[in-house]
Amino acid sequence: MPRTYLDYQATTPLDPRVLEAMMPYLTERFGNAASASHPYGWEAEAAVKVARRQVADALGAHPDEIVWTSGATESINLALKGAAEAEQGGGRHLVTLATEHPATLDTCRNLEARGWSVTYMPVDATGVVEPSAVAAALRPDTVLVSIAHANNEIGTVQAIAEIGALVRAAGALFHVDAAQSFGKLPLANIPVDLLSLSSHKLYGPKGVGALYVRRRDPRVRLVSQIHGGGHQRGLRSGTLNVPAIVGLGVATTLALAEMDTEHLRLTQLRDQLYRRLATLEGVTLNGHPTRRLAGNLNVSFAQAPADAVIARLTGLALSSGAACSSASLEPSHVLRAIGVPDGLAKCTLRFGLGRPTTRDEVEAAADQVIEAVQAVRAANPMYGVE
Repeated sequence: MPRTYLDYQATTPLDPRVLEAMMPYLTERFGNAASASHPYGWEAEAAVKVARRQVADALGAHPDEIVWTSGATESINLALKGAAEAEQGGGRHLVTLATEHPATLDTCRNLEARGWSVTYMPVDATGVVEPSAVAAALRPDTVLVSIAHANNEIGTVQAIAEIGALVRAAGALFHVDAAQSFGKLPLANIPVDLLSLSSHKLYGPKGVGALYVRRRDPRVRLVSQIHGGGHQRGLRSGTLNVPAIVGLGVATTLALAEMDTEHLRLTQLRDQLYRRLATLEGVTLNGHPTRRLAGNLNVSFAQAPADAVIARLTGLALSSGAACSSASLEPSHVLRAIGVPDGLAKCTLRFGLGRPTTRDEVEAAADQVIEAVQAVRAANPMYGVE
């Protein structure tokens, strides 16, 4: 049965224009970018350099500040562990948010187990942390602050420019998880020292990402987490995935060119979807009403468990939370952090709209969800009982 895909925060399809750019490097241009003695290697290295420039331009950065990784999870690990370990004997304190992606939270817990101290900051009911609160959490031994630009579940966007300025003034490093915002929100020339991104969130291939590492004013020191050959100035060893890197570069250029029009289009579609869903009773919007990703809508439907609703949505592909944790029986840690009761958190759906999403699909999806929620509630003998 044909499905309408509404889970674009989990992943995106490969844009055909990106695939076209990748194809030569999957076939006849198969050289190793580290092979410096023949044209096959030179050709691959040249393609990687073009992609570095494409990603760097999106950040207002120098191409040498881009380190290729397998995705945002690896980038986050390199940023947090690498920065913490580089400060051995010095600072041993990190600051992050309670609503961060598990890639950040699990890395912080790993560092805690090895002797570092971590402050997990609370957020308000919309998922926002005030820059002044972050500044107040800093200590003389704070090495790094790590905050996601846009939350992967509720879409709330943080004021990273203001936070970055305060963190820099205090002498700590600032890492931004931009997996959800890169290519969707402006990121050039903001005061960050480290920034993680992932290709498959912006219509590029899976299995490739990047870490921006500031080289000057100040130069950021990291301890490598993968050894074996000293590739990428010793920061991340391993043979480069040239086709995927080419794809990430092209996907970045396309996203930047279409950012403004796509942001407006998705905002309109998202608001259209919410207006339709809000005609039901017992509907709660999670996250900030305006400071959120254009394509994100996170909604709780009282007394309509998400698993029961999704079971009736045979023509829709959406989720009850983040892809990395949607199989868990526990309520979302993000929803808990913004004060959503556990019972209501289990009645929550995340809608992710993307480049291929149409107005007709949004209308049809709204019809199906409304029907499914009504059916689940009708089957519940306790529905409407206080």
